[in-house]
Amino acid sequence: MSIISSTSPATSGTSTLSQRLTAAIGASILGACLVYFAGFSHIEAVHNAAHDTRHSAAFPCH
Repeated sequence: MSIISSTSPATSGTSTLSQRLTAAIGASILGACLVYFAGFSHIEAVHNAAHDTRHSAAFPCH
């Protein structure tokens, strides 16, 4: 009876500072684009959905 062992190296759970910074900047840009799109959208349904979401979260918007 033989035991098969894995030869792949264990993956590390740590990430470098540059990877975390890249992810944070990417998330910030995506968030800013979504807020800009919802806030200045000429599609009334998109703007109203964002507006209602702000009110349901008790976030002052005007």
